[in-house]
Amino acid sequence: MSGHDKVGQRGHGIYFLGKTKTMRVMVLGIGNILMCDEGIGIRVVNDIESRFRFPDAVELMDGGTSGMELLDPLSNLDHLIVVDAVRSGDPAGTMIRLEDGEVPALFQTRLSPHQLGLSDVLATLLLMETFPKHLVLLGCEPKSLETHMGLTPEVEATVEPLIEAVLKELAAIGIKPLSGVA
Repeated sequence: MSGHDKVGQRGHGIYFLGKTKTMRVMVLGIGNILMCDEGIGIRVVNDIESRFRFPDAVELMDGGTSGMELLDPLSNLDHLIVVDAVRSGDPAGTMIRLEDGEVPALFQTRLSPHQLGLSDVLATLLLMETFPKHLVLLGCEPKSLETHMGLTPEVEATVEPLIEAVLKELAAIGIKPLSGVA
């Protein structure tokens, strides 16, 4: 349907000629919890899931170290928010936010083993013309990627700010938690 068919917006759906097109939003945590700070994305998504409830349009996903198996869940999303450890050369615990075209460019410099998989997924989605309409990467600089469960204190300190950043991204598109502490 063209933009001229748009009648109006209510709630989290866009209505076309009396029919609803539900917005599809995913918050995807990726990383490896066995590699210390590499697990920040998983930790943030798990904490959000345990503390908040969202409208059905929002899916929270622990992507772990997944690769091409993310192709279907990420296809044709309206909004994709990825949370991950990001090597930027800044001090450990430094938060980063990238948007749309900045994200695939970042993954050209492989930061961790799983990011090659996500880079391949994003490239495939682009080729299939099913790339998310809006993409945001929220992350922080890891201190350690050694084999160890748990985050370093520097990265642990970014858990709450990253949760707040995810909630801010969702609020920017009109989505607030249905329950939980905001």
